[in-house]
This record gives sequence, structure tokens and C-alpha cells, in this order.
Amino acid sequence: MLEIRKAGQRGTTSLGWLKSRHSFSFDTYQDPDERDFSDLKVINDDRIAGGRGFGQHPHRDMEILTYVLQGALTHKDTLGNGSLIQPGDVQLMSAGSGVAHSEFNHSRSQPLHLLQVWISPKVTRGKPRYQQKRFAPADKRGRLCLIASPNAQDGSLQIQQDTRIYSGLFQGSENATLPLAGNRCVYVHVARGKLSVNGQRLNEGDGLKVRGENVLTLGSGIDAEVLVFELRVQKR
Repeated sequence: MLEIRKAGQRGTTSLGWLKSRHSFSFDTYQDPDERDFSDLKVINDDRIAGGRGFGQHPHRDMEILTYVLQGALTHKDTLGNGSLIQPGDVQLMSAGSGVAHSEFNHSRSQPLHLLQVWISPKVTRGKPRYQQKRFAPADKRGRLCLIASPNAQDGSLQIQQDTRIYSGLFQGSENATLPLAGNRCVYVHVARGKLSVNGQRLNEGDGLKVRGENVLTLGSGIDAEVLVFELRVQKR
């Protein structure tokens, strides 16, 4: 079964300096039909004005992945990490028993565009952990590059859940397939551009819920960048 969630159906937050679109219920946006998909809890598509951001705030028992599309993000946390996250970088913070961090647009004048993803962990109250790695465009061009997995397979970041996250870039005839076991479901998020997935045409910001399919096929991209979440079979 394939179910498209169009970009325009997402929830919104607008604070002047922040414009955010929410694929799932988040903060003041609450949709009882879109609370999560398996262990995937949040996909926030954030655009942050120059010099603005989120002051120090706490998290607990959540796997938080940050994927920058444009600009640069300055990160600081109570684990002692301070980093700059730019396009191609993937940050994964396992909040575990508790961590606080701040996130700001590194530029005073240029906009910042990023995706922040939350996934529920397999075990609660674990030890907080920070990871960051760069994945070159060549690693993602015309293929699905594994960026997070439970066992750090193929140099991916290690996520504390039975989840695999892939990133890919597709243009024209470039295509990729992902075999799916019967106990898996998939969520596809088009970060930018246009892409066909299992015969469904998706535009920037669109999401696709996939259940009961044997394979995922991606292609016919137009400047497309995509995130693919391979998840445990949906719990409800």
C-alpha cells in the first residue's frame, strides 16, 4: 500500500524568524491521524533567518537527526560538543537520559534550511551520545546511501533503534532499488526537487508511506534529494 502525504497537508509554524512545516504532530500542531509512522515521530522542515535559532533546551529518550540542506547550523550541547553542520553533514544526537543543546543559524544574513528528524529509541534512559559525519554528494548520486543504522553498517551513524535511514540524489535516468522484507515499512520524504517512487510522482516536501511492498524503486528525478526511512512494521 502506498499513501502520499502532500507537502501542503503538513502542519505549519511561523514565528517570523522561523518557518516550519511538520509532517507529523508537533508542538501546537496536533493531528490525530498523523502522530507518527512506526518509530518515526517527527520530520520538521525548518527555515531559519540569519542570526536566529533555538536557545538551550532539553531532550530525553529520542534519537534526533539533523540534515542541513542550505546554509550552516551552529550546535552546542551539555555533553561538551560544539560543531558546525553544513550540507552533506549528518548529525545524530541520542538524547538518552537527558541532554540540552542550542541550535543557531551560523550566518547573520543568509537563511538556513534543514530537516530535523526524531525517532523513538529502542531503550530508554540510555547514555547520551553525539555523532556527526559528512557524506559526499558522490556517495549519494544515483543511489541510496546508508547514513544511519543500528549497527553502524557501511560507515553509517549508529542509531539506537531498528531503523535504517538512507539519503539519495537523483537526476534524469538515475535510479535505485531497495528490497523490503515483509516485517518492514518505509517512509519516503522528498527534501527537494521531484522524484518517482514505485510509480508515484512526488514533489518537494511530499511524503510517502509504504506498507506491504517487496521493493522500493526510485527514479526519474529532477534535482531530487530524498530521505528514506526503513522502519519496523507499523505498530498499530
